[in-house]
Amino acid sequence: MKKIYANATEALDGVLTDGMLIAAGGFGLCGIPELLLDAIKESGAQDLTFASNNAGVDDFGIGILLQTKQVKKMISSYVGENAEFMRQYLSGELELEFNPQGTLAERMRAGGAGIPGFYTKTGVGTVIAEGKEHKDFNGETYIMEEGIFADLAIVKAWKADDTGNLIFRKTARNFNVPAATCGKICVAEVEEIVPRGSLDPDAIHLPGIYVHRIIQGDHEKRIEQRTTRKKEDA
Repeated sequence: MKKIYANATEALDGVLTDGMLIAAGGFGLCGIPELLLDAIKESGAQDLTFASNNAGVDDFGIGILLQTKQVKKMISSYVGENAEFMRQYLSGELELEFNPQGTLAERMRAGGAGIPGFYTKTGVGTVIAEGKEHKDFNGETYIMEEGIFADLAIVKAWKADDTGNLIFRKTARNFNVPAATCGKICVAEVEEIVPRGSLDPDAIHLPGIYVHRIIQGDHEKRIEQRTTRKKEDA
């Protein structure tokens, strides 16, 4: 089965449709599938729902799709760092389903494991719990959250082999693993594709069974917030 494609546009050919739910890896600008997001923008796909911790910044990451009004809804934990995300939400142009970060990660992981729902204490007694099923266990109240079953998952990894086994680079692993597992189809962009058998099996973070298509490319790797000391204080 062919898994390696020449570029992001080819890897998404026949996969993208209007109105689909996409699970995207990344945290801030760390480990985001920037090449695939660029290709989604160029495709013109509309009315998309993204399950992602956040939406990058105004001109990078999912933020570029907010600018072109291709995103209908965000399932996210964080609105900060993206003025357009905040503006569209406050003006009612964009639907937003807020999720605590741990809950969002678990919703993705649950979907990848075929689990339709689970109970958590996180959010009990807050607006997060409104309209959700409540149940008591051992005298404690929990709310039910649904697993995320995405039409497509897009992730960014460090290394891959031709079978789709992936290794992520340090904190860039973040949401990428649970996002990858919850998609019916998973497309991964990587920095390097290595020969089959060259990856230490104990070092593989995501088995190739979850990955359907792979591209290799160059990445910008922006820093979201650059904080430095003055030279005289260093």
